[in-house]
Amino acid sequence: MNSDILQGKWSEIKGQVKAKWGKLTDDDLTYVAGRSEQLKGVLQKRYGYKKEDADQQVDGFLSKLS
Repeated sequence: MNSDILQGKWSEIKGQVKAKWGKLTDDDLTYVAGRSEQLKGVLQKRYGYKKEDADQQVDGFLSKLS
């Protein structure tokens, strides 16, 4: 799933994002607004992931959705 599709389906997907990464706040989800790079950054902040780990987490999550 590319970032354009993520943005287009964000309202449907954000519940699944919140379920997978429960530490994310509603403000985090509003900030992300379907942008994968922002999601990766927020995951680094909330979970202490390295950049590579955040990339892997988000890419794996998105591949399961498509």
